[in-house]
Amino acid sequence: MDWSVYIIRADDGSLYTGVTTDVERRFAEHRAGRGAKYFRGRQPIAVVYQEAGHTRSSACIRESEIKKMPRADKSRLLVRCAAVSPGYPGR
Repeated sequence: MDWSVYIIRADDGSLYTGVTTDVERRFAEHRAGRGAKYFRGRQPIAVVYQEAGHTRSSACIRESEIKKMPRADKSRLLVRCAAVSPGYPGR
């Protein structure tokens, strides 16, 4: 099965990183309050980054790498993504 790592920007400007097999479905779950506890005090605004083509194991490893990144490195990752895919909301 194809797994993806994704980053969601919340209404307070924070970034949430997760893994799933269906990013659109998972984002809808977060918006409906059925996702991570992280969004209990925040609202998910947009998926700003996505990496597809992982196995579950490699997705979890990549998720951990991204979560350990300083905010500045995450911002650079989003900017690079936006440069490669114009119109993608990774700003």
